[in-house]
Amino acid sequence: MPQLRVGLAQIDTTVGDLQGNADQVSRWVAHARESGCHAIVFPELTLTGYMPEDLVLRRSFVHASIATLNALATRLADEGAGDLAVVVGYCDKSHRPAPAVGRPAGEPQNAAALLWQGRVMTTYAKHHLPNYGVFDEFRYFVRGDRFPVIRLHGVDVGIVICEDLWQEGGPIAVARAAGVGLILCPNASPYERFKDDVRGALVARRALEAGATIAYVNLVGGQDELVYDGDSLVVDPDGTVIARAPVWEQGLLAVDLDLPAASSNAVGDVDARDGTTMHVDRCVLAEQPLPPYSPLVPGIAARLSEEAEVWGALVTATRDYVDKNGFKSVVLGLSGGIDSAVVAAIANDALGPDRVHVVGMPGEWSSQGSIDDAHELAETLGLHWQVIPIAPMVQAYSASTDLTGLALENLQARVRGTLLMALSNEHGHLVLTTGNKSELATGFSTLYGDSAGGFAPIKDVPKTLVWALARWRNTVSPAIPIASIEKPPSAELAPGQLDSDRLPDYPVLDALLDAYVERDLGRAELIAAGFEGPLIDRVVRLVDQAEYKRRQYPPGPKITPRAFGRDRRLPITSRWKESP
Repeated sequence: MPQLRVGLAQIDTTVGDLQGNADQVSRWVAHARESGCHAIVFPELTLTGYMPEDLVLRRSFVHASIATLNALATRLADEGAGDLAVVVGYCDKSHRPAPAVGRPAGEPQNAAALLWQGRVMTTYAKHHLPNYGVFDEFRYFVRGDRFPVIRLHGVDVGIVICEDLWQEGGPIAVARAAGVGLILCPNASPYERFKDDVRGALVARRALEAGATIAYVNLVGGQDELVYDGDSLVVDPDGTVIARAPVWEQGLLAVDLDLPAASSNAVGDVDARDGTTMHVDRCVLAEQPLPPYSPLVPGIAARLSEEAEVWGALVTATRDYVDKNGFKSVVLGLSGGIDSAVVAAIANDALGPDRVHVVGMPGEWSSQGSIDDAHELAETLGLHWQVIPIAPMVQAYSASTDLTGLALENLQARVRGTLLMALSNEHGHLVLTTGNKSELATGFSTLYGDSAGGFAPIKDVPKTLVWALARWRNTVSPAIPIASIEKPPSAELAPGQLDSDRLPDYPVLDALLDAYVERDLGRAELIAAGFEGPLIDRVVRLVDQAEYKRRQYPPGPKITPRAFGRDRRLPITSRWKESP
């Protein structure tokens, strides 16, 4: 059987940095050559970064993407890599109208190109365009209906892109009909808890359906609210995973494959079994197989624990948001509570202690224990620490206007938010907010107070998971004071105040929020799931009333299947209620 050494380049790209992304391709292609690879595949939309959103609606952006691709083909040949087949994602424009969706020629396409000997030899445009969850690709792109088959060293190779694997039929059915032995699949598949198991099973199923080996390469890194975990893998035609890359790490996964010899030169239209037809054409790069050589032994990276995996997502997302947006440092309020402690530890792991500034802002009702816990964490991690008491400022406000109860409590949070934003303006820090998903869901995050900031690392992390992450992080090295983990949670905005005064216990609350927010269960379904009617009515009312607050909250990394923001889009003004 013919042999090929295929490299999967699991890299972190930046949206809009076409030249910087092309430079990355050049560096990793050089590494692949040194590793003896015959082909290398990069993630989805490598040159533009994923996802460029409305940038693709600008003709100037699409033209720049195409120009960068052509220049890259020439550059790689000039650098001595002309004999390495390079598959790289970019934004193309369609050459034919798409009458079924009323789109003219020249519309954007999510595409991958094969570069060889200084030329763009062939291109493939994504066929299945996702339009659910965080994806809006039907808004931006028109699909492709061509399936090029590339003959490389005696093996027929096909290309599909991300969602093409997640849908039945389509390009995978065409690949089988065309007799390809290897499918290269560039991806930008965002991280979600437990998704790695789904992803591995999916690729295995498609390999069986195609009767071909699938090399699945995924993006790694953060982009606004999305974070990509890598987890690239290679699956043989029997559905067995033969190589897998680590999560949260850039790298090249080089795999030697024994593949079936090319046996067909058929071209023409193929029925894809899902109501569409794709046209198969052929591109010959190298007809003859390579001389036999000694293969590398592929590796399969160990899976992480759930907490380690989530921590990696939060650290990666925070690091990339800070660095890609040009911030040199971050600042956050450190209260001695569990949420701010976890955010501080995430920032430390993402950026290093010298770039993290934490501020204790004790108020009238702040306990000495909380101040001590905050100081202990800052000292343990080596963060920049300062204390600015807010009581005099709150008193100055109170002397000017008559505030009581909740208004007075919220004033304290707003003073803290104003202080952090002032420090941000003065020193150029990015303010990190410390609210968790349970608080955001129920509206227990003061607007223009503890919600003020630029990035929210635990925005999609339920409170119960915050505690689990803190305990896990302490198994790596000392970070979070035990008192911050074990004491009853409190905002300390009033004497003797506890979260449990206004909210159900967090294990109960998070279970109900998961059912209502993540799974969209209505009231009758929630009762059938075992929740009590009065509890449902109370929590649902809090969630629905807080939609306007969530719209004004900073971006934060998505780690659950249904994050607030891009995933869950509800009207602010609505009279729909889950009636008893």
